Amino acid sequence: MKFKLRKFRKGDEESLRKNINNKNIAKYTLEIPYPYKNKDAKFWVKHNLKLNKKKKPEQINFVIDIDGEVAGSIGFNKINWKHKHAEVGYWLAKKYWNKGIVTKALKQIVKYGFNKLGFVRIYAYVFSLNKASQRVAQKTGFKLE
Repeated sequence: MKFKLRKFRKGDEESLRKNINNKNIAKYTLEIPYPYKNKDAKFWVKHNLKLNKKKKPEQINFVIDIDGEVAGSIGFNKINWKHKHAEVGYWLAKKYWNKGIVTKALKQIVKYGFNKLGFVRIYAYVFSLNKASQRVAQKTGFKLE
């Protein structure tokens, strides 16, 4: 399935709210509420528009765009520019699970982090019960610590 990674933009709020609003997505993330309300989507898009203007933001988030919709998101948070490392996190709408999308997106963003942003370490926290996310990380070259 084809997708592109892009920055958040005004107008993403509705597809973001629709596609992220799932108990199983919230269950395996630390900061995504359920139910995900319009105010949550508005806040998140506005937050990312502000981040996009910074030279060295504390987060860099991308939309996983499928047919113009926010089908998911992937990005870096807890960026430490001094020590050149960041945590990576991601989510994907349930209707797109098991299609290899997150694995491809993670490979792209890791390459971007190392080659364009100069990171020397990229890490991810994965819930022990989230076997699918563990497989994605392993297929992308992450090692269990």
